[in-house]
Amino acid sequence: MEESYWILKKAIEPVGAKQVASKLNISQSLVYKWCQKPDSAEEIASGAANPLDRLKKIYEITGDVEIVRWVCQMANGYFVANLLDDKKPIDVNVLKNIQIFIKEFSEALGAISSSYNVEKRITKDEAAVIRKEWEDLKSVGERFVKACEEGKFI
Repeated sequence: MEESYWILKKAIEPVGAKQVASKLNISQSLVYKWCQKPDSAEEIASGAANPLDRLKKIYEITGDVEIVRWVCQMANGYFVANLLDDKKPIDVNVLKNIQIFIKEFSEALGAISSSYNVEKRITKDEAAVIRKEWEDLKSVGERFVKACEEGKFI
């Protein structure tokens, strides 16, 4: 995995540190500092940590995956957790994963139908529930396909 400073450097270079600093109302030197490899762990701890390192730290402290999901949504994507590495026999593992996928699909359909059937419309709150169920379904489906591709069921 690439280091956070390198990710920032590649992202900032095309638009320029000056523009990023201006839009964030911070100094250009701070933006340049974010794009450099930290000299030590103390430098990261001193408060000069870049935004990606800070976000990572917040996730590590809270353990709340919603932070990661939010960032992915801002990039018009979604978060898919890595499949846990387990070596259960194929008949148990495949069936269990298919059952989980069907359950998530059922929950997504349930959220849609219960929302619409009440007043023949879907409110913003109901749409949020549908979104959550959809994200769960995509994650479960992606994890299953990835496990198949990686030969987890052999």
